[in-house]
Amino acid sequence: MGFVTELAWGCLDTPVGQVSVACTDAGVARVAYGPPPCAAPGPVLGTLAAVLLEAALAELEEYFAAQRKAFSVPVDLGRARGSRRTVLSVLHDSVWFGHTITYGGLAARAGLDAAAGPGGAAMTPARVVGQIMASNPVALIVPCHRVVAGTGLGGYSGGTGTDVKHWLLVFESALPATLDWDPAGPRRAQPAGARPA
Repeated sequence: MGFVTELAWGCLDTPVGQVSVACTDAGVARVAYGPPPCAAPGPVLGTLAAVLLEAALAELEEYFAAQRKAFSVPVDLGRARGSRRTVLSVLHDSVWFGHTITYGGLAARAGLDAAAGPGGAAMTPARVVGQIMASNPVALIVPCHRVVAGTGLGGYSGGTGTDVKHWLLVFESALPATLDWDPAGPRRAQPAGARPA
């Protein structure tokens, strides 16, 4: 029987929408798009988790204000084990602001081999990395948005999807800005026939 780690939750508004952050006494355990879970406890003042939460929120605010390019808050990958922990750690430690890496490149850097997928079929190391990125518990700080397909942007499960990934990569100067790029945040999809505000 395992133990439950208490998470101290907080959130902030960013150009890519609301971002929720949760910390344990070991570090940032969750960064997710949207509000915190409805029953999420706030920080208990004076705890290490509360101190780390305050630092994480401040660093994310600085990042979105273009005043920070690297995060110094510790990351708590919790129950992540094996290749999942390795890939997330390698990404966190080696893919910097303004840079990208392909799914296959990250797989090679992390030393991944083919893995068994559903039904026992072999999955390429790049596909394994894609699945790990889709379940990254510490978005932005463990920068899964910097992992791209060899043929283009690739997918993104954070925020409103690839529009957020594209916005973040332009914001970090990893991609050139297009004429319609808005520093205030990604464009929201408009219903057919709607006029932009």
